[in-house]
Amino acid sequence: MDPLSLTLVAGLVGLALGVSGMAAFRASEAQRLRLLYEDEPSLPDGAAEVLSIIGRAYVIVDAIDGVVRASPAAYAFGLVRGHTIVHSELLDLTARVRRDGVIEQEQLELPRGPLGQGTIVVQVRVAALGAEYILILADDRTEITRSEEIRTDFVANVSHELKTPVGAISLLAEAIDDAAEDEVAVRRFAQRMHKESGRLSALVQDIIELSRLQGADVVRRGKAVDVDSVVAEAVDRNKLPAESKQIEIVVGGSAPRPVYGDRDLLMTALRNLIDNAIRYSPEGTRVGVGVRSRDGLVQVSVTDQGAGITPEEQERIFERFYRIDAARSRQTGGTGLGLSIVKHVVANHGGEVTVWSQAGQGSTFTVRLPEMELTEDDGDSVGPEDTAAQGADRRPVKKGSSAAHEQGVKA
Repeated sequence: MDPLSLTLVAGLVGLALGVSGMAAFRASEAQRLRLLYEDEPSLPDGAAEVLSIIGRAYVIVDAIDGVVRASPAAYAFGLVRGHTIVHSELLDLTARVRRDGVIEQEQLELPRGPLGQGTIVVQVRVAALGAEYILILADDRTEITRSEEIRTDFVANVSHELKTPVGAISLLAEAIDDAAEDEVAVRRFAQRMHKESGRLSALVQDIIELSRLQGADVVRRGKAVDVDSVVAEAVDRNKLPAESKQIEIVVGGSAPRPVYGDRDLLMTALRNLIDNAIRYSPEGTRVGVGVRSRDGLVQVSVTDQGAGITPEEQERIFERFYRIDAARSRQTGGTGLGLSIVKHVVANHGGEVTVWSQAGQGSTFTVRLPEMELTEDDGDSVGPEDTAAQGADRRPVKKGSSAAHEQGVKA
């Protein structure tokens, strides 16, 4: 064979080897990809589409409880970490479903995370998905459960609190009837009956206020509220009880810009704080009310010269019907609802209420509320309902928390 033919044959052989090598490489790559995708979980037809629209957290586990698919909500609830089910209660349910083939449903209270005492209440439904997988559906019922507990506790507490004055009035009425011929005894019992009826009236009024503010829609029904005028009215409504104890109410500072909300509710909250300070202050002392504006917040502080509140009690004073000294509260006419009303009113207005107190140095309660924003053109105040219409024309209020609140705030 001549050299030219030999070269041509060699070239053809090399080309054939190159093509076959390329084909082998592509076949190998295709096989690798096929094996890779075969490892991915294959759900029954339509399952993925249904899971994406059910609106619940879901987790799909395989035969050894490895997580093959989970929704973002499942990770947010702390049900899944990485590819592992976090809670043994969920693993127990999947084991029962795998063993019995029966759908399991249960409400569980689970730790929200690895640290702290926070919990989440979830309604869990576990069922087989195809021949290989187990589906866990979880519905967050934390807020619903807590609301039901609060409502149950509230009814129980109201019933308990109402029994005392009602029972006292009933006994006093019997005593008056038995002592009808004794004018001095009748007068004494009548005075005590009047005191108990006043206590009952205050309790019922506080319950009505608490129910009303929980249903109030501050965002839709609110208006611009002048804080200085609200403070002035709250002080005026407490003048008689203050004068009866020779307590001077001293007001200082002002709020140049309004807040957005319900004037009557805000007045009730501040009146309760001032009334509380008067009740727990010794006779002949002062109650201070300070008002100031800072960092886009209006701050109102009410300070007394009472005995102070321990750190343990400060954590509970905003609970319904909680009273630091129940015996003393009965003497002063306290219902245990005043600070709970304050807390709810302030929260509904997007603010916060805090307390500073030390034994023997009195207490200070501080309410912080966001100021209304102003338009750049004319300085008019703008509420939440104006945001959409005037958003481009507003000058944003500087955000931030107020500095460590001065001398505390009273309970």
